[in-house]
Amino acid sequence: MALRNGSPALFKRMIALSLKKWRLEARLPQKDAAKRLDRTIQHISNIEAGQLPTAADLELLLGLYGKADQIPFMRDLLSAARKAKNWWTATSGAVPKWFDLFLGLESGAAELFTYNTIVVPGLLQTRRYAEAVLRGNPNFTREQLAKAADLRVGRQRILDRAIFRTVVDESVLYRQRGDTATMRDQLTHLIEMSKRPRIEIQVLPFDAGPTPAVDGGNFVVMTFPPDMEGDPGLVHLESLTGGTYVENADEIAEYRRAVIELRARAADPHVSRGIIERAVKEVT
Repeated sequence: MALRNGSPALFKRMIALSLKKWRLEARLPQKDAAKRLDRTIQHISNIEAGQLPTAADLELLLGLYGKADQIPFMRDLLSAARKAKNWWTATSGAVPKWFDLFLGLESGAAELFTYNTIVVPGLLQTRRYAEAVLRGNPNFTREQLAKAADLRVGRQRILDRAIFRTVVDESVLYRQRGDTATMRDQLTHLIEMSKRPRIEIQVLPFDAGPTPAVDGGNFVVMTFPPDMEGDPGLVHLESLTGGTYVENADEIAEYRRAVIELRARAADPHVSRGIIERAVKEVT
């Protein structure tokens, strides 16, 4: 599945994580791997950080790590990393450099969880709602706004194959974005999307007690396909000027515990649908 749905960023991550994992399992320090390749330690470090190795280096490392049986698959993966194209290339100008990596990883995720306290998750936004949100950026020209909206809607293709779960603060349902018709259409869209089998929408009611997740703000947890053996996933925290990735396994585990707490505090999906239906009536 990863080779069918992956992006360059996802393939690079798979190669990097696999090579690091196998080197550690072989109990070899980076300096020994570097010596075998007649390269510097920094070269090995760069590969394990996502720089693509040459085919020759890849085969030498796999042999050194006792993983020669993985050579055919890893060569295919390397080829895929070099040939894959990002579907959002056509929206040039709408994607900041820091967001390009996020899109690459998101498009290859098998499961996504988001917690949102300000706006409806991007993967569930209608185009009109997305445009209303994006107008909050005073630096966007009309053309840039249109491309950014295209990008936001285009990202939603992942919902056809990945599992998507979200907890949305109840205040999001009432925070005005666009006119009344825009809000009504957006909330109605949430109701319809909540009926899809791979989508779970929960609302965190106004009277829900505090949780570590609430105190920690918005975040996205990504889980990758089983092909990426041993991958702990990652957490993305978005800020005004960029994004921060949490990749430490212990920290990711903390966020996953926060997800469990959030889902427990939020209304269940059926009750949440009722909360959204009530909001639709109140905005009309």
